[in-house]
Amino acid sequence: MQLKTYFLTSEISPFSETGFLSLFSKNIPIYLQEKEQDIRITSPKYGYISERKYILREVIRLREIECEIGDEMIKSSAKSAFIPKTRVQVYFMEHADWFQPLTPLLYKSRNGRILSDNAERFGFFSKMGLAMLTDLFWCPNIVICNSWQAATVPLLNNQIYSKEEFYDGIQTVLLIHSLDENAVIPSDTYDTLGVKLPDNINEDEVNSLVVGALAADLVIAVDSPEAEISKQLAEHPAFKPHYSAIKGKVKKLKVSDDSTTSFQSAAGELDGLLRKLAS
Repeated sequence: MQLKTYFLTSEISPFSETGFLSLFSKNIPIYLQEKEQDIRITSPKYGYISERKYILREVIRLREIECEIGDEMIKSSAKSAFIPKTRVQVYFMEHADWFQPLTPLLYKSRNGRILSDNAERFGFFSKMGLAMLTDLFWCPNIVICNSWQAATVPLLNNQIYSKEEFYDGIQTVLLIHSLDENAVIPSDTYDTLGVKLPDNINEDEVNSLVVGALAADLVIAVDSPEAEISKQLAEHPAFKPHYSAIKGKVKKLKVSDDSTTSFQSAAGELDGLLRKLAS
C-alpha cells in the first residue's frame, strides 16, 4: 500500500533552521519516501528564503488559495521546490504579512523576545495548509503536524474539514518535539480559526499541544538531542490533567542524533506507526 502523507512543518533544512526540527523535517520525509510513501511537505515561505538558489517554481493551481480567518476570506499562494538532491517535494506557502518579514529567528525578535503574533501566524499556516489540499487535487491518508506550530490542525480537521467529502477519512498525527512556552496561546485564537475548544478547557490561555493531542488520532513524543519528550509528557503541568484521555494513543519515537542511521531507524519506526494507523 502506498501511503499518502502530508507533512506540515514550520522549518526545514536547508531552507529555514532554528533547531533540530529543521533536520527532522528534512531527513524523515526523505526516508519515508524510500518506504514508498507519497509524501509532500508544506512550510512557510519566509522572506529570506532565496527563490533563485532553491529553484522555487510557481504552481498555477496554487496561485490563489483561500480560507476563512475570523470574518474574512484570506488569500495565500504557494510555490514548489524539492529538498536539494532529492525528489521530496516542498510547497512553500506565501503571505506578505505573516511570513515575508520574519528573520531567521522565526519565532523571536532580534532582542530575543517571543513574537506576540506567533499563535495567529501559525494558526493561519495550519488552516491554510489544510485548505490548500483541494487546490492540489491531492488527498492524503495522514496529516503529520509538527509540534506547536501545527498543533491546531487536528481540531481544525475534526470540526471543519472532515465534514467535507474531500477530507473524509484523513487522520491526523501530532508530533511533539518540545514543551516550551511557545505552545501557550490565547484561547481566542481558536475562535478566529472557527473552532471551539473542548468543554473542559476554558482558560484565557491554553496549551495548544494539549488541545492538539486531545483531537489527534495519534500522538508521538519525539525524543531528540534537544529533549526527551516521552519522559516529560505525563508529568508536564499542562498535560497531567488530560493525560489519561490521551495515554492510549501516545507513542514514542527516538532520534538519538543527526546521523543517517538514526534518521533511517526513526523513519522506519514512524512508517510502521503510520501504516498501522491507516490500516
